[in-house]
Amino acid sequence: MDLKGVNIGYALTGSFCTFRETIEQIKKLIELKANVYAIFSFNSQNIDTRFGKAKDFMEEIENITGNKIIKTIEAAEPIGPKNFLDVFVIAPCTGNTLAKMNNGICDTPVLMASKAHIRNNKPVIIAVSTNDALGANMINIGDMMNKKNIYFVPFGQDDYIKKPKSIVAHFDKIPDTIYEALNGKQIQPILKEYK
Repeated sequence: MDLKGVNIGYALTGSFCTFRETIEQIKKLIELKANVYAIFSFNSQNIDTRFGKAKDFMEEIENITGNKIIKTIEAAEPIGPKNFLDVFVIAPCTGNTLAKMNNGICDTPVLMASKAHIRNNKPVIIAVSTNDALGANMINIGDMMNKKNIYFVPFGQDDYIKKPKSIVAHFDKIPDTIYEALNGKQIQPILKEYK
């Protein structure tokens, strides 16, 4: 797979339990010679959790990518007119962010960055991670799948006994999903058993 020189916007929203997995994929993209520009939602840049401190995650990602993190709506807006990204990834994408995207709400750096990128008719990739994917957010997943230039990282139920409506993306499929999306294809299968 050749991602050399591909400019990737890589946004993180507040599904903190998946941050370690998504950071591993950022490392993989750098190994594949892609250029990665990280964008953090307000929650992901300000909330410390049992999974780690927001400041530590941001410092680690800046060190991996060599690029400053985009942290404000104002800093995200030029992504549209500058048109420098080839693809935009939201990983993890919370149910909150997904619902807002589907309904045209733009009140975080991640949502502004995705809106700015979408205007250029280039691929947006969603790595969903939400406890209500098979509940309140199912309608948003379905709607987003039918929109032009929107692609999903394959996903599955992460704990169908304790959290029967929860879905998490297979983060290890992010590079493959990017490659297929750059060629105008949705990676298949989208539904994949979660292990």
